[in-house]
Amino acid sequence: MLRPKIPTMPTPTGLTTPPAIVEPTTITPTSAPPPAIPPTPSSSRPTVQLTPGTALALVGGGTAVLLVVGAVLVSMLLAVAVTGVSVAICALVIRSLVHADAKRR
Repeated sequence: MLRPKIPTMPTPTGLTTPPAIVEPTTITPTSAPPPAIPPTPSSSRPTVQLTPGTALALVGGGTAVLLVVGAVLVSMLLAVAVTGVSVAICALVIRSLVHADAKRR
């Protein structure tokens, strides 16, 4: 019932063609010069020049982005920590109230 059925490969039923015979070709050396390579057309887009001023601006911008992202992540972590502490304090207060109410009875 749970045995897998392995498919069997059927045998070919039609006429089979024999493999084609490949004959080697001979190479005859010629004295003709190789074709000239056409010059590559120059790009119409200007190339980017990285001067020390632009490099400094890129480093400053990257640092600013890194500081902003870090501040956002730290503030989110701090918000989660404050929420956890407040939930823990609420749980302690509720437990204390329930425990004090049970002692009075």
